[in-house]
Amino acid sequence: MCKNPQVEMEAPAVAELMADLAAAVSRRAAAVSEDVYEVILREIPELRDDKSVLTLLASSVHSNVGTCLQIMQHQIDLSDVQAPAAALEYARRRAQRGTPLTALLRAYRLGHTCFSDWLLKELARRADDAQMIAATTLSMSKIVAGYVDQTSEEIVAAYTQEREHWLRNRSAARAARVRDLLSGERIDVGATEATLGYRLRQYHVGVVCWASDTAAAVDDITRLEHAVGHVAAQAACGGEPVFLPRDVSSAWAWLPLGIRDTFDAAAASTAGAGAGIHFAFGDAARGTAGFRLTHQQAIAAQAVALAAGPPPPRAVTFTEVAPVAMMLGSPDLLRAWVLATLAGLATDDEHHARLRETLLVFLHTGGSYKATAERLMLHKNTVQYRIRKAAESLGRPVGENRHDVELALQASHWLGSSVLQPGAAPAPAPRPRGVPAPSGSRAGLPGGCAGRAGQAAGDGDSPGDAEQEHEREAEDERRRARGADAEAGHGHGGAGAGERLVQAPLAVPGLQARG
Repeated sequence: MCKNPQVEMEAPAVAELMADLAAAVSRRAAAVSEDVYEVILREIPELRDDKSVLTLLASSVHSNVGTCLQIMQHQIDLSDVQAPAAALEYARRRAQRGTPLTALLRAYRLGHTCFSDWLLKELARRADDAQMIAATTLSMSKIVAGYVDQTSEEIVAAYTQEREHWLRNRSAARAARVRDLLSGERIDVGATEATLGYRLRQYHVGVVCWASDTAAAVDDITRLEHAVGHVAAQAACGGEPVFLPRDVSSAWAWLPLGIRDTFDAAAASTAGAGAGIHFAFGDAARGTAGFRLTHQQAIAAQAVALAAGPPPPRAVTFTEVAPVAMMLGSPDLLRAWVLATLAGLATDDEHHARLRETLLVFLHTGGSYKATAERLMLHKNTVQYRIRKAAESLGRPVGENRHDVELALQASHWLGSSVLQPGAAPAPAPRPRGVPAPSGSRAGLPGGCAGRAGQAAGDGDSPGDAEQEHEREAEDERRRARGADAEAGHGHGGAGAGERLVQAPLAVPGLQARG
């Protein structure tokens, strides 16, 4: 209520003038509605949609303009007014299409301004008394602002309710379509593509993503969806991925590759996808059959990632773990086979882990000591030593039954302790210099023989003893080489025998060892 005694908003004359104004503007309601409609579309690009929705927007604008004019013309109480049906339906359609609610509310603000301009221009033509103009302006502003505020609240409620309902139904519909796809049953490709919003007649990469327990959050599904979107963007996917939640902390997804038939998981860096989120990727595959296949591969890759126990790797691809994934049908049988194949090399300790890693790279490089040394950034002599120790742990040449050994090494690499045998208790800490050895200890043997004697008794298998032995052997080789060179310098031959001792590759039965 205006506090100025000279301006009575409730005066009969003010109400009468406002009714006349409303009646006059009502005769041009079509032009007013068209003006509001054009302003909204010009200022809010998100609302420029297909013809059916644009027609509904026009109806919404026209019904809102007409309702507000009727309130002013007939002095209808706002508490008896409800939002027009067309306006509520337009809000629901926008919710279904995912249009931001802010765009819808901005449309009402723009419409309010444009509609008020028409009223004020008509008032200026009909009145010349300043007090009457002021009182009528305030009265009209109160009614229009109240109507827009009340209608906006109803619009927000309709939008929110429809959005939640739509998302539930869409998720259920998408889940049903995906289940049909994965079942291998015949499907209507066009209808499935429409429901998923995703082309099936292209290459895809299946993804399984999950949040680790240590990083559990209130809304892990939202984090996972954002993470999948991040990976899709890094992989330069040509469209939106399919994202399907499985439970509160895991989801399935498919990345659209278009005509590309390869996927580089390293290029689709997962580094910025959020802490505690893990990925398993299938290979690129095409069409509806490929949609199923790449998903099955991602599931198998995840099984490998989880089988080794926590913490799982950040990302794993089916290509990396395919042989191991196919052996996971019976974990007990797999472990027994790994132990039988690797024998002592399947011991779960640091020393044997180094030997397994070196041997796996050695086999991958076709038996090349040089390539293995370069890949692991080791000295060539260290590689030769480790391959020799690996053969001793296997109890046979590393080239014998090579394919089984390589598969067992891959299984131990990915599955770790779950397929290995427990290691021995850690060796005691080294005795400080100057402290006498206990009576009867081999540590007091002269001439550096203690290590070899200990190894003969089985002590040399611990990581510390093994590395010390390696250093001793390397020093012995260098000493022999220096002696051979000195002998050669006195005329006892050409190239020294010591050089051959150091440079000659270790012969590995069953493999054509390369330098």
